[in-house]
Amino acid sequence: MRNWGRGFLGFLYLASFLRIEALEFHKTDQHSERISGSAGDVLEDNPIGRLKVYVYELPSKYNKKTVQRDSRCLNHMFAAEIYMHRFLLSSPVRTLNPEDADWFYTPVYTTCEYLTPHGHPLPFKSPLMMRSAIQLIASTWPYWNRTQGVDHFFIVPHDFGACFHFQEEKAIERGILPLLQHATLVQTFGQRNHVCLKNGSITIPPYAPPQKIQSHLIPPDTPRSIFVYFRGLFYDDRNDPEGGYYARGARAAVWENFKNNPLFDISTDHPTTYYEDMQRAIFCLCPLGWAPWSPRLVEAVLFGCIPVIIADDIVLPFADAIPWEDIGLFVEEKDVPYLDNILTSIQSQEILRKQRLLANPAMKKAMLFLQPAQPGDGFHQILNGLARKLPHHKNIYGDNILLNWTAGPVGDLKPW
Repeated sequence: MRNWGRGFLGFLYLASFLRIEALEFHKTDQHSERISGSAGDVLEDNPIGRLKVYVYELPSKYNKKTVQRDSRCLNHMFAAEIYMHRFLLSSPVRTLNPEDADWFYTPVYTTCEYLTPHGHPLPFKSPLMMRSAIQLIASTWPYWNRTQGVDHFFIVPHDFGACFHFQEEKAIERGILPLLQHATLVQTFGQRNHVCLKNGSITIPPYAPPQKIQSHLIPPDTPRSIFVYFRGLFYDDRNDPEGGYYARGARAAVWENFKNNPLFDISTDHPTTYYEDMQRAIFCLCPLGWAPWSPRLVEAVLFGCIPVIIADDIVLPFADAIPWEDIGLFVEEKDVPYLDNILTSIQSQEILRKQRLLANPAMKKAMLFLQPAQPGDGFHQILNGLARKLPHHKNIYGDNILLNWTAGPVGDLKPW
């Protein structure tokens, strides 16, 4: 049996120490620490002047009308596809001359096509919508056909990206939409060696409404009196009634091992003080669910809570700019039963170092899609990723395998 009493006393000492140190940082105005090395340089890159993007003008049924039909699209975690379109329309990287373009962008709001009563997007018609849009640009402009889409990028922020399904088994069975085989995909889903993540994709954070985040901020010198914090499902009885498949059992292991541990503030409840509680916590658990990523990654960074990432093989957003190893803690799924020992063994100075890095404004800005956009925010990190893929291969206009327009599930070939 674990000695939780000793661990709790240790936490009280740690919390007291961190409180004193935080006050000292506040007095000396040294809340944050610059990110050293290449990650810090990449984070502060300015993409303006390094690339030009042509935005296709599509009929509004592919984008604006979907939002008019259901404005909840503007606030769910997949909304980056909407705000990226709006950003590009007035961005200095936009060119009105397609002959000058390095990249072509097709504004399709596939996560806004159909929402459940609870506001969660269902992507069942997304392949039809995306396929229809590609057929339109291929028949109207010459640029898709000359490269088979190599110099085109698409925002596909679904659970499993362009596999267009929220359940992994069915996403794997479907695979990435064949017409997107050569294009660059900008997506929230990221997992190494997975059929739904193709080489060259740009992994981005899920959308978090900036105004909502701002409205929940509390004073930065508020004591972090919660050791470990998590709110969310541990089991998905509806979609995984037998248990063990959801989150590969990692969330269930958190609950079964630590539901009575006083160091762990964990529950399925989602209180109105959720964001404030994260700002009072030292560690925030970020376990996989159906997919390896979740909004908790963004929320933890924004609120200065050290993310404890429990998702083997995850590909994290903007990994070349955000030093995830320095700001977070990675715990293998098989080691979840030992979380208490792992977290209580971390030295206070290491915790403070991670907190100083998390306090860096550039780190927080990179995780947000701000309106209006600001240098260094999520929009600019996407542009940085696209700029780093230039120049395109010298044989871009001749070497690409022709796409098979009849490939894929029969249901995806229906007209939209």
